[in-house]
Amino acid sequence: MKRRTAKKVGAAVLASLLLVTAGCSSSNSSASANLADSSHTEDTSPITFSFFGADASPNWNNMQDDIGKEITAKTGVTLNAEYDVGSGGGQSKIALMAASGQYPDLIYAKGELGKLVDAGAVIDLTDLIDKYAPHIKKVMEDNMNRMKYSLDDPSIYSIPTNVGVDQQYFDADSGFEVQLRVLKELGYPQIKTVQDFENVLKQYVAKHPTTDGQPTIPLTLNADDWKIMITVTNQANNTTNGTNDGEYYVNPDTYEAMLHYKRTEEREYFRWLNHMYNVGLLDKDSFVQKEDQYKAKIASGRVLGLTSVEWEYADAENVLKAAGKDEYTYGHFPVTMGEQYKDHAMQAFGVDGYGISITTACKDPVRAIKFLDWLSSDEGQVLRNWGIEGRQYEMENGKRVIPEDVLNRKVNDAANFTKETGIGLYNIFGVHYGDGVKDSTGNYYTTNYPEQITASYSKAEKEALASYHATTWKDLFPSEKDFPVKEWGALYNMQVPTDGDYQVIYQKTQDIVRKRIPEAILANPDDFDKKYDQFIDELNKAGAEKMEQEYTQLVKSRVALFTGKEVK
Repeated sequence: MKRRTAKKVGAAVLASLLLVTAGCSSSNSSASANLADSSHTEDTSPITFSFFGADASPNWNNMQDDIGKEITAKTGVTLNAEYDVGSGGGQSKIALMAASGQYPDLIYAKGELGKLVDAGAVIDLTDLIDKYAPHIKKVMEDNMNRMKYSLDDPSIYSIPTNVGVDQQYFDADSGFEVQLRVLKELGYPQIKTVQDFENVLKQYVAKHPTTDGQPTIPLTLNADDWKIMITVTNQANNTTNGTNDGEYYVNPDTYEAMLHYKRTEEREYFRWLNHMYNVGLLDKDSFVQKEDQYKAKIASGRVLGLTSVEWEYADAENVLKAAGKDEYTYGHFPVTMGEQYKDHAMQAFGVDGYGISITTACKDPVRAIKFLDWLSSDEGQVLRNWGIEGRQYEMENGKRVIPEDVLNRKVNDAANFTKETGIGLYNIFGVHYGDGVKDSTGNYYTTNYPEQITASYSKAEKEALASYHATTWKDLFPSEKDFPVKEWGALYNMQVPTDGDYQVIYQKTQDIVRKRIPEAILANPDDFDKKYDQFIDELNKAGAEKMEQEYTQLVKSRVALFTGKEVK
């Protein structure tokens, strides 16, 4: 592997701070700080950091929103930000960075962090956090091991910012989705299995073959690029006791990993999709449409059901909310292949997730870590989550309260609200506590808590939940208390080798999955098993078994790192 030693890279950068006096694009030559002196007055002089985010951020307003202006006023920092376009997850852009050696000061690399580590592009943040980031240390004090890169390389290359510490789930945003108007007309039927889900769609479309003059679509999928995982392949795992570990199923007793498609139970899920296609309940364009076409169908109100996660289709649903069509939005159900299975959506995986890194291009990493640390403070967290007092929230009897008119805009005019206020745009720039955690004033850090969640529901949603004797959609799902905390964390965040056979095999298997799964779903039912057998054989011939063995060892090492126990 071509990885440069992290501590050497980090030490070289930190040592250079003793000599360098110019900050990253700073307008003040005194912006740098001597690493040996952490007691100097905080520097809030103007400075600009360049930044790249691997997710799209269509509402980014160049920090001209309310929160952005406040952040700059408090820290002196302006972000010259670039975000990935579309749904590529930053893969192409970050690959170019690694090849060219040209990096921004800060980067949110998601699953591409390993490429930057191997290229020696990101610095070890361990010493910076220890000396200059008291708020990060406070939030992460019980989870410091979970910031380390691996058992072999315990450097901290990123701080996890897309997950909250001590996160509690008060609502569900995944599962299988059904329009509220469908539920109401059919008398709010129980939806626990794929057969229940199918029956609901079948009954409603028979009564209403058109919606606003267009053909009603019982179920559509988004198979555009990697989104095929979200609406197509992950669901095979989720409906059969899987724990949503990306492309793998991990045996909780032995930590043995295998591509989850190989499970007999999952074959039956894809057989069900094949059935849905052949009886005309699955959109025939599911595997050829682009993401914008998929979202346009949802926004038209004619899609009855989805198999997704709310963030994946939220833009389209927001169009319906803005148009006052609340009955065309969706409820969430923990659908499985049979009542012997449980949906594991609420299973906790601890503090583990994608994060933000400081690159070797940044000339003032001390100022950068202090910026991230301020955003991780109580003040920074409240600002990022709630906005500005007197604008986005009020204090009433010591409690933070979102006024009704503000909440209405936040729910029903989400895109414009986000662009103007900045709420939701800065979550990845600092560690933070999760939903349900209260600060020293007795207020929640986030706005996702039971009273606020229920206040944001539409009349149609409240009516549906009441009919199911539920307060939130989570009440329909198995509780997190039903499952142990996953010892291996969130495997989507586990870095795998970026060179050698692993990546070659992985790409081959991905190409096979994205070609053969649609073929099996679209096949004549009599040909399904033949095509699925060929699919599994093709995976193994591509080297899947060797890749699975390597992945198993990575999982075991991660369990050892996170838990401190010996794993054989």
